[in-house]
Amino acid sequence: MLGFRRSRHRLTTAAAVFGLLVAGAAVQASAAAPAAAATPHRILFDNAHAETAGNADWIISTSQPDPLGQDSSPSAETDWTGALSSWGVALQKTGDYSLKTLPSGSSLAYGGSTATDLSNFDTLVLPEPNTLFTTAEKTAIMTFVKNGGGLFMVSDHTGADRNSDGEDAVEILNDLMTNNSVDSTDPFGFSIDTLSISSDYPSAISDSSNAVLHGSFGTVTKSLIASGTTATLKPADNSAVKGLLYRTGYSGNTGAFFATSTFGSGRVAFWGDSSPIDDGTGQSGNTLYDGWNDTGATNAALALNATEWLAGGGSSGGGGGGGTCTAAQLLANPGFESGNTSWTATSGVITNSSSEAARTGSYKAWLNGYGSANTDTLSQSVTIPSGCAATLNFYLHVDTAETTTSTAYDTLKAQVLNSSGTVLSTLATYSNLNAASGYTLRSFDLSSYAGQTVTVKFTGTEGSTLQTSFVLDDTALNVS
Repeated sequence: MLGFRRSRHRLTTAAAVFGLLVAGAAVQASAAAPAAAATPHRILFDNAHAETAGNADWIISTSQPDPLGQDSSPSAETDWTGALSSWGVALQKTGDYSLKTLPSGSSLAYGGSTATDLSNFDTLVLPEPNTLFTTAEKTAIMTFVKNGGGLFMVSDHTGADRNSDGEDAVEILNDLMTNNSVDSTDPFGFSIDTLSISSDYPSAISDSSNAVLHGSFGTVTKSLIASGTTATLKPADNSAVKGLLYRTGYSGNTGAFFATSTFGSGRVAFWGDSSPIDDGTGQSGNTLYDGWNDTGATNAALALNATEWLAGGGSSGGGGGGGTCTAAQLLANPGFESGNTSWTATSGVITNSSSEAARTGSYKAWLNGYGSANTDTLSQSVTIPSGCAATLNFYLHVDTAETTTSTAYDTLKAQVLNSSGTVLSTLATYSNLNAASGYTLRSFDLSSYAGQTVTVKFTGTEGSTLQTSFVLDDTALNVS
């Protein structure tokens, strides 16, 4: 409740330490070349949304759903027919991937019994869809990602309406992110720009530890725009979002041509043009462009590294599982409904006070909110099993009486500490400037802490006047 100066009537605290938080934003995975996966990474390419309309030919093979029906042991892109055949054949040749296509006339679903149900896959590729997803399909896609699946969204420039139905990929993918039943509050932390950029060679950022830019398929330096678009990043909505390649002259939150993020336990990648994945070969009659082999770019390495990262690298799968990690939620008392159990907190932080509403249930963790100088903490320790992909999620509501639009007077830090109490990473810092109605999902990739016992710690610091409340609920540390 805005401006409410709460009393210090607090619950007693328990004794455990809350552990994990992400270091600042994007997802990182091992760049080491993996051995052949015990369980192949399962990738579903969508062809149920006009991906072959007009001159588009965004399929890995004309044999659908199984490309092996065209050639069971492809060695060259022409062994499979489609402008994405180079992508498919390169993955198939590793022996680490099982590829399928959702054929035209089908629908995306999650949790069903069909062979192409998303629960049977680790990654979904949407290569420039040209028809809107239905309400049920959007629920399926978002639930798939939230539960650990990888989502690869390839857009094109605004106005690229190949089937003349009034919708282009920019509108369709933005609709998926902003008009679904799972989370429409900017869940991935970016929006696709309504632009038509004629040409450019976007450059990669400098980040030697990034598995998409420096993966087992090679090092990424540049990509290609041949009539495409970019994305605007909104890290205040999802601090995991990260731009990896930028349009010439752009950086930071604008002009991101390739970006990654997380949602729930899953991973997301965005590419602003379909030309980079076009290998120049396809079905008769289509006018194609060989961006895959463009000598001024490293598009093949970018597509393949990103696919590997989305599917969980060499360790584990996504939406349907796979790998050696047992999927689980590790935090004890994640919604605070058992009071102080399993958490270490300043007196009164875990509360069922009606002055600030819980997101679900009755209890939440309410840090600060007094309108006087104070510091509140909340923590728990967790051991992340080796070989697991790990994602920390929590919902945050920030309520303030501050009126400034430029100065962070009151702050909440989310940090990861080791067993000695040393800060390993400050995942994010929120402030009175993040005040908004309702709760916002925050997600962080903690996979780099697999095999370690860490502590996730929230520290709220409030100034001497005008309250700011940082309210947390429905936490989770999912591994898969």
